[in-house]
Amino acid sequence: MEFQKELDARGLNCPLPILKTKKALAEMRSGEVLRVVATDPGSVRDFQAFARQTGNQLLDQFTEEKEFIFYMKRK
Repeated sequence: MEFQKELDARGLNCPLPILKTKKALAEMRSGEVLRVVATDPGSVRDFQAFARQTGNQLLDQFTEEKEFIFYMKRK
């Protein structure tokens, strides 16, 4: 999937991946896509809730070798 910015949140625990994602999205334009790589298992639930609460779109999420990959589209 095509993305404009990438955020490395590996090794960070809740709530840091979400806080850093929020900051990164704020610096992006509407419609741009942010790729986030995290290692916190709780981030799967957190990113789903973040998308619902903020209106940013969670385009895709998957697990790859103990890493959680998220694609967030800025509203």
